[in-house]
Amino acid sequence: MLIGQAPGPVEQDVERPFAGRAGRQLVRWMVRAGFRDEADFRDRVYITSTTTCFPGRRPDGSGDRRPTPAEVGLCAPWLDGALEQLRPRLVITVGGLATSRVLGSGKLEALVGHVFDGDDPHGVAVDGEPGERARLVLPLPHPSGQSRWLNDPARTALLDRALERLRPLLDWAQR
Repeated sequence: MLIGQAPGPVEQDVERPFAGRAGRQLVRWMVRAGFRDEADFRDRVYITSTTTCFPGRRPDGSGDRRPTPAEVGLCAPWLDGALEQLRPRLVITVGGLATSRVLGSGKLEALVGHVFDGDDPHGVAVDGEPGERARLVLPLPHPSGQSRWLNDPARTALLDRALERLRPLLDWAQR
């Protein structure tokens, strides 16, 4: 399962998550991580978000508005239900909002590039083989062009490390 922030305006039109420019970047990342192509990625991964509705544009028009805590709370039962029904072994969080929703607080700089035990309320990082854990969480930054997070080369290295960590987890998650 992949969890993003919220649907964008493009997704409202085509009803396909990550259908715009950020989605094209996300697909490039997923191919680097081991998916054959976009179809393989979309066939194997259930894609959702912390909220189910487009939150609208920022008042200054500079991008999409981040959902408020109240909006995230309103959609929490839906996301919790999807996690319970689907019971994904691997959850990929995309961006700070989705990552904080799944792992609790923490800065992306400290989380991207690591894999976490999804059943541990303290979000303990997992080194080495995942073993028999029920669920792992792999945080990624958001692929949006609005995000400046990847402008720092050290952060780009964290993304590279996360995609390398994802490759072996794809087979583990489907076992």
